[in-house]
Amino acid sequence: MTSTSSTSSADLFSRAQQVIPSGVNSPVRAFGSVGGTPPFLTSAKGALLQDADGREYVDLVGSWGPMILGHAEERVVEAVREAAGRGLSFGAPQAGEVTLAEEVISRVGPLEQLRLVNSGTEATMSALRLARAATGRDVIVKFAGCYHGHVDALLAEAGSGVATFAMPGSAGVTAATARDTVVLPYGDRDAVTALFAERGGEIAAVITEAAPANMGVVPPQEEDGIGFNRFLSETAHAEGALLISDEVLTGFRASREGYYGVDGEGWAPDLMTFGKVIGGGLPVGAFGGRRDLMGLLAPSGPVYQAGTLSGNPLATAAGLATFAGLDETAYSRLGSTSRALQQLVADALTAAGVPHVVQTAGTLFSVFFREQPVTGYEDAKAQDTEAFTRFFHAMLEAGVYLPPSAFEAWFVSTAHTPEVLDRIASALPGAARAAASA
Repeated sequence: MTSTSSTSSADLFSRAQQVIPSGVNSPVRAFGSVGGTPPFLTSAKGALLQDADGREYVDLVGSWGPMILGHAEERVVEAVREAAGRGLSFGAPQAGEVTLAEEVISRVGPLEQLRLVNSGTEATMSALRLARAATGRDVIVKFAGCYHGHVDALLAEAGSGVATFAMPGSAGVTAATARDTVVLPYGDRDAVTALFAERGGEIAAVITEAAPANMGVVPPQEEDGIGFNRFLSETAHAEGALLISDEVLTGFRASREGYYGVDGEGWAPDLMTFGKVIGGGLPVGAFGGRRDLMGLLAPSGPVYQAGTLSGNPLATAAGLATFAGLDETAYSRLGSTSRALQQLVADALTAAGVPHVVQTAGTLFSVFFREQPVTGYEDAKAQDTEAFTRFFHAMLEAGVYLPPSAFEAWFVSTAHTPEVLDRIASALPGAARAAASA
């Protein structure tokens, strides 16, 4: 058996590159956007991480969202330990999946039924299949810069015009698959209106992140008192199409009801997808919506979807224990911590003369290294990514682990105490000066 102990991050990365493509099991972990050797983590507790080199970091990634109570939170660990003692997987119904579905539905108004799966990608893939079956149509509309997992139909790039079918956005995605997807600029209502006028009868669904957070945080904008999500819902429904709201990142993090709790008044998505927080750090996903739509799923309906590990007892136990810690006090603390950190970052970058804008969606936020607000993917790509790279490495050297890409959200947890924020504050001035230096 190969040993996994007593070696450095550099050694581990070298070994990994021999047996794992690019040395990582998810691309952003390779530090391709920022360069350098990624720290290989060995343990975590609260808001802190430890790596194979014996270094400690303040964590602002939080496993990309699920560690909302901090790492190795006692209630979550104990719940998983107890569940593991009863069995790791049954391949049969178990009580935890019922209770977790009840908890999610109780928090999100539009949900009537929910099916658990194993990842956000699986959730969106299944929601698309369901939407196509429900409408009898093939075309899916998505937005540039929104990420919904590595589903073939959603790894598509914009075509030559706003109403054209898309092109493959990844090797291995067929042109035929991409042709069933239309990619529009995020937030462009005229483009949405034009597309539905031309092809409304072909469109099965529009899928959007409830608040985009995979190109950095880009909150949906209001026009004449109507938010972009409500506009999408009304436009889709007028032509017999559905709206799928992806809350894999924002669900139960932006607020108690996810981002729907921030701007959901007066409208409702037909289907919603979830992940991250609902599994408390273990692999999980879910999709849900109206009872009539969910009733189309097998075995009662014609839409097939299955998974051996769906509703896994460890994942449902971790999710339920996480939800138990997410009361109004927790969300108030998350909000105040997020606002305090945003101010610290803005003050440091301002003092160093670094152009920047901080954008938020509930407790989520990100920092764009440019002067003007970001309203879509083209804006996000126009930021100074080299300045971010300098900032990132200076923060890492000072013991703060940021998302290793300029196009990601930052995540806080209830474990980010004032003392933890002080450690971040100490690192920021030097990192801001590094960002300012050419």
